[in-house]
Amino acid sequence: MDHDQHHPPHSDRHDDGHHDHASSAAGHGGVSWAMAMKATLHCLTGCAIGEILGMVIGTALGWGNVPTMVVAIVLAFLFGYSFTLFAVRRAGLGLRAAVKVALAADTVSIAVMELVDNAVVALTPGAMEAQLSDGLFWAALLGGFAIAFLITTPVNKWMIGRGKGHAVAHAQHA
Repeated sequence: MDHDQHHPPHSDRHDDGHHDHASSAAGHGGVSWAMAMKATLHCLTGCAIGEILGMVIGTALGWGNVPTMVVAIVLAFLFGYSFTLFAVRRAGLGLRAAVKVALAADTVSIAVMELVDNAVVALTPGAMEAQLSDGLFWAALLGGFAIAFLITTPVNKWMIGRGKGHAVAHAQHA
């Protein structure tokens, strides 16, 4: 039986029968920078809430840098995932499926964001010793978020264009 009778020819299908998601995205107008920025801002919001809460908790309790950063990173992932989880649950997805979508949609984005943000804070002289009342604390943290946003946006654009990352969550809204 002819293979093309089962699978109509696609311009994005390689000779081996596999799809090229990059050309598929390009065939649908590609992924806009606005879409990538929206996905990154969504991720940044959850990360920022968790990160700031973790820093506040650790600093207020007098914890050292490592435990404070660990709790901040854990909370950043928790809040980052929760934003997507709640959105896809509202769209009608069951809890197990929603968790899978949140993990697929946000893991790379949150990881890049946290890596960049924490590196900026760690590399800013005096920021790790600064207190919540110090302008340096907030400048380093917010500056880290800004730099993380700039670095994570192209990562999200690339992933969405390949049907990964936030594209997984957006598919649940369609």
